[in-house]
Amino acid sequence: MSDTQPISSPSPVANVRFADFGLAPEILKALDAQGYLHPTPIQAQAIPIVLQGRDVMGAAQTGTGKTAGFSLPIIQLLLAHANTSMSPARHPVRALILTPTRELAIQVAENVKAYSQFTSLRSTVVFGGMDMQPQATVLRGGVEIVIATPGRLLDHIQQKTVSLAQTQLLVRSNGKT
Repeated sequence: MSDTQPISSPSPVANVRFADFGLAPEILKALDAQGYLHPTPIQAQAIPIVLQGRDVMGAAQTGTGKTAGFSLPIIQLLLAHANTSMSPARHPVRALILTPTRELAIQVAENVKAYSQFTSLRSTVVFGGMDMQPQATVLRGGVEIVIATPGRLLDHIQQKTVSLAQTQLLVRSNGKT
């Protein structure tokens, strides 16, 4: 991505709905299951920019929906690569979301899973403080979206249990999601 677009949480955007962004029916179904109809201001600004393939730097208070602001367009953009193949080669890492803590990584992973639940995209979370082997098994099985803490990601790279060679999208969270 290029042309970074800084945004911050502005006043609410009236009458905007998630359906207005052209999100896939599978994503809209997941949002409906979560009870979401209208985006927050940070989401209303970020989602269209990310969908255009442009970089975004966003800031908003805790609880304003920043995670959906970046994860929904990531899921939308990756749907072109979604498939039901069991082959790990058909599920390379295409998006990497870095978080500073395991708690935030888990929270982001839960949201990504909820938003992509009606798609064939695969995601996983990797963080330290636990055995690497179960994480390595999932990574070797193929996932399109990895949510990770930096230290554990480096461990997996060194162990060659993950390749970032086909990664197209990167999110770096500062821990205030």
